[in-house]
Amino acid sequence: MAPISRVSFAVAVVALVFAVVFPAAQAQAQAPAPAPTSDGTAIDQGIAYVLMFLALVLTYLIHPLDASSPYKLF
Repeated sequence: MAPISRVSFAVAVVALVFAVVFPAAQAQAQAPAPAPTSDGTAIDQGIAYVLMFLALVLTYLIHPLDASSPYKLF
């Protein structure tokens, strides 16, 4: 195999420089991210979901005890 000539090496280097420099020259600065806005509704909704899940679990835990009770409420 013949070694790479100096001309083809120079062409490869110039092509690599253009491939790296030109896209960077046309790049645009990204817009800054918007400021976080939280009015607490997500936190309130999360707390509500936890409380509803807790009420559901307690209902299913207490219901068998109530059903097997000798007292008739209704």
